Amino acid sequence: MSMTLKERLRSDRAVLAPGIYDAFTALIAEQAGFEALYLSGASIAYTRLGRSDVGLTTATEVADTLARITERVATPVIVDADTGFGNALNTQRTVRAFERAGAAMIQLEDQTFPKRCGHLDGKGVIPVSEMCGKLRAALDARHSSETLILARTDAVAVEGFEAAMERAESFLACGVDALFIEAVRTPEQMQQACARFSSRIPMLANMVEGGKTPVKSADELGAIGYRIVIFPGGTARAAGFMLRQYYGDLHQNRTTAPWRDRMLDFDQLNEAIGTPELMALGQKYEGKA
Repeated sequence: MSMTLKERLRSDRAVLAPGIYDAFTALIAEQAGFEALYLSGASIAYTRLGRSDVGLTTATEVADTLARITERVATPVIVDADTGFGNALNTQRTVRAFERAGAAMIQLEDQTFPKRCGHLDGKGVIPVSEMCGKLRAALDARHSSETLILARTDAVAVEGFEAAMERAESFLACGVDALFIEAVRTPEQMQQACARFSSRIPMLANMVEGGKTPVKSADELGAIGYRIVIFPGGTARAAGFMLRQYYGDLHQNRTTAPWRDRMLDFDQLNEAIGTPELMALGQKYEGKA
């Protein structure tokens, strides 16, 4: 039986979770050998809506995406639940829906609504007391203690680093399972946050290419004290880079021939997604096995 995320977080080595946005990216990431996956709300907005991470996605859209992913892969999924999509009661409904859809860990943040990407300017945060109420509501809503609640604060950009640390203390006191201090600015701030919290609760580091936090490897961050490291939007950024080249070349050359050594062919793609196994299963039920 595979290890749960809760069990995995008890080990010394940091968990590296790449960003995913659908069942296909989740499957390819699982085949690469990752121990956890991160369903990025930003990446859902990028890929499902073709829009920015500014609070346009809905709880239903995220839950549906999550359910399609957990139906296909066994790797634990950390899911971005934004602000809980409303107040404490909305947050409870979100947690129940995401838990039913197979979430291993549910991330909730203290931004005002509509939220925006943690590395965009112009954010706001709700009062600490309101966020603590939402976190307690989330903890009460889950059916299993194996479903972990991750508390995120975006206060560094709004109230400053020290205020963010105090918010994290309040969230820890609520009984959450992990902490995420978003968009810390320097390696020194990362070290200070881990020095204060990492011996008491798992800490998550968010690596955003071109964002406000210095990008480091999972091993470097694990040495500081982080237990979870995510690269949430890297998948969408890599796919966007590749697709610009692919579509540009196809438009210019009117053939995919120049790309044949940079793509899976028909059989390779079917092998990756398990078509032979699926066809064999179908034949079993048709009495042809």
